[in-house]
Amino acid sequence: MSKTIRIGTRDSELALWQAKTVEKQLNDLGYKTEIIAVKSDGDIVLDKPLYELGITGIFTKTLDLAMIQGKIDIAVHSMKDVPTLLPNGIVQGAVLERASACDILVHKGNLDFLSQENATIASSSLRRKASWLHKYPTHKVADIRGNVTTRLQKVTDSNWNGAIFAEAGLDRINLKPDNFITLDWMIPAPAQGAMIVVCNADDFFSLDAVSQLNHIETEICTYIERQFLRTLEGGCTAPIGAIATYNEKDDIIDFTGVLLSIDGKQKLEITKTVAVFEWKKLGFHAAQEILSNGGAQLMSEIKEK
Repeated sequence: MSKTIRIGTRDSELALWQAKTVEKQLNDLGYKTEIIAVKSDGDIVLDKPLYELGITGIFTKTLDLAMIQGKIDIAVHSMKDVPTLLPNGIVQGAVLERASACDILVHKGNLDFLSQENATIASSSLRRKASWLHKYPTHKVADIRGNVTTRLQKVTDSNWNGAIFAEAGLDRINLKPDNFITLDWMIPAPAQGAMIVVCNADDFFSLDAVSQLNHIETEICTYIERQFLRTLEGGCTAPIGAIATYNEKDDIIDFTGVLLSIDGKQKLEITKTVAVFEWKKLGFHAAQEILSNGGAQLMSEIKEK
């Protein structure tokens, strides 16, 4: 264990928390580590919604390059930010146990706007925007960018009624305010709440080390969700949600996936329950059903916009 494992991460507070969590777990196993923080294009370009930047993996490309160039040995990401197809030579080393997968609405203490026609909430996510407009078609959704702290401050300073956040992110850095509601009706992003560690495919030392951090149930559920995403999107950014959960008592997996139009007017949803041994193609088959029932046409329309 003489090698020092260099852990690459973005330099945001949340990303550093994730890297330090992985570092501690590796240290507890006896490995030496060093954290190397970099700034991604997704952190630098803050004046456009993410979906307008037209880049797959905008939060991961900088670390991918650093890993390929040998500047870092592993990288830690929020799994929902990671493209379903990893670059050549980079492989999934571990998926850590998932925290909450839920979206929450942070508000200003008054929820009367939920029953009003003219309200504005904020989100930079196509999925969250489309989901909100499907449920509240007369509302407006404003774009919001920046790190978690900045976005929370924008909610306070703006005339918005609230903004949508991933619950896990706020929990991890102890920033979840008192004024929030859980959006249990909103299907989360595939792999939301999970952290992934990626490695160079030929770095067997690091692969062996991080494999000991893997949580098998989270790995399986996120695989299903990302398989659903990959089958639907074909490289196109679209409002897609997916959640798989393992029911240990009955040894089954429950899955719900959704595809929406960008304006939220159309919503295609599928729910499946299968025996755990049938998990490997669950996401694929669910996506194929969506595509056969109007999803192919909807995806074609999304790609044209």
